[in-house]
Amino acid sequence: MFFTSAHMRFKDRADAGRQLAGRLGAYRKRPDVLVLALPRGGVPVAAEVAAALEAPLDVFLVRKLGVPGQQELAMGAVAGGGVRILNEEVVEYFGLSWPVIEEVTGRERRELERRERRYRHGLEPVAPRGKIVLLVDDGLATGSTMLAAVGAVRRLGPANIVVAVPVAPPSTARKLARVADDVICVLTPEPFDAVGCFYENFSQTTDDEVCAILERAIAPFLAPSASS
Repeated sequence: MFFTSAHMRFKDRADAGRQLAGRLGAYRKRPDVLVLALPRGGVPVAAEVAAALEAPLDVFLVRKLGVPGQQELAMGAVAGGGVRILNEEVVEYFGLSWPVIEEVTGRERRELERRERRYRHGLEPVAPRGKIVLLVDDGLATGSTMLAAVGAVRRLGPANIVVAVPVAPPSTARKLARVADDVICVLTPEPFDAVGCFYENFSQTTDDEVCAILERAIAPFLAPSASS
């Protein structure tokens, strides 16, 4: 299911999260719903969604694998649970060798582990098994990071996976619809330049901001899981 509107921008990620939550009313107050945010930019969006739906919030860590020398161009992504997705077309086009791929993968996995320690403080993640999982980010461009997230979460046995984002190009939304059970977008503009073009304020979300949001939002839900 796609929603679209032309000539529209979000004030910031919180505004985007509130507007996205307005499209997710069917999931409000359901005990089987879990909101998973892709850090860092997805966390303030997902916090608004989780609050509106009265659902637990957690983070799901994914890191893009950038092409050496062109870091914004993704050759794939890694996610929790040892999942790695490679874009074979990009790998082949740039002639990337296996040692280069492994070096980039190792570096991004170390960053994944650093963020895991920073954000969780030893708390166990909320188990998605049997849940309707809403995977939330601040927007999609190529979708490689979200594809890795969907693949990794799928291995954890959820009942359904819903990709929920404020903005994505139609081609990426269609690509995600092939692997997720549903895709919800507030905006699916064409032409599409970059996610930040659809925000008035798209300043980088910091680790400190992520930690502050999570401390407020996920501790009440994580505590029972951690002791079980």
